Amino acid sequence: MGNSLKSAQFLIESRLREAACGDADALYDLGMVYASGAQGTVVDLIEAHKWFNLAAMSGSSAAQACRAEVAEDMSAAEIAAAQKAARAWLQTGRAN
Repeated sequence: MGNSLKSAQFLIESRLREAACGDADALYDLGMVYASGAQGTVVDLIEAHKWFNLAAMSGSSAAQACRAEVAEDMSAAEIAAAQKAARAWLQTGRAN
């Protein structure tokens, strides 16, 4: 289990670097990691929605569909939290 957590952390960190450069595929991949609990990551629908939302804003139609699917299992408050997190990431997370 330790190795799977390390690989999940490595995957997330590498995709975060690419996402910070505006890579829509990296944004989408982060959404998939949190939506599915891939590689030992805890499922987090708020994080998944945030990343799918950011990928959708970068032009990913697949992310738009995934965002809608994830939103079906979320409360209005959770969706609002995800949208707030996406806005915060746009303001502070991206490499300039």
